Amino acid sequence: MMPTCSAPMRTNRVYRVLYIVSRMRHASRDTLRASAGFTLTELIVVVFVMSLIVFLAQVNFFAVLRRSTFKGQVQDFISTMQMAAGAAAESDRRYEVIIDLTEQSYLLRQITSSDLSEVLDEEIIVRNNFGSACRVVYVQFDDGDYTNEGRAKFRVGHSGWSYGGKIVLLDEDEEPYSIVVNRLNRMIELKQGDVELLVPKAEDEVPF
Repeated sequence: MMPTCSAPMRTNRVYRVLYIVSRMRHASRDTLRASAGFTLTELIVVVFVMSLIVFLAQVNFFAVLRRSTFKGQVQDFISTMQMAAGAAAESDRRYEVIIDLTEQSYLLRQITSSDLSEVLDEEIIVRNNFGSACRVVYVQFDDGDYTNEGRAKFRVGHSGWSYGGKIVLLDEDEEPYSIVVNRLNRMIELKQGDVELLVPKAEDEVPF
């Protein structure tokens, strides 16, 4: 009868089981590390997205806050006037800024029709309100025309403004300011107080 070798076989099986267990442990550690790394990446992405959302919300808030102040509303209007003058100077197109004193609003349009009394929707470039912090009191043109109600219109072409004038506004404390439109040099300036308007001579008239 031949002797059996059960002990070595068992030993081999034990080694094999231990090897498998060891491999499983290493695999589980690698899986946990990969899982932890993926979770950290996700966390970084989430924090970044949240920071971006907060930043955009702050920018939006401060933009709204700026527009709600007198200085912000006046600057928006002056920028609209400068946009009209700049676009007209660089082309043969004509533009018109219409101030509605009754509605306390204004719009910028490109004139495309010979009928200047009609404003087409497709002509409108900017439409905005002055808001509660900035109120238009009256408009005076440099030809002596004056209005404190209805609409006042400033037209500009390649040669400049057809009329200069001033737009008088009141801030939150009822303090007056004047936006002066100079037809000779296209300048648009904000000055404190209800300033005196300089009337140009007849030979300084700008053709439109």
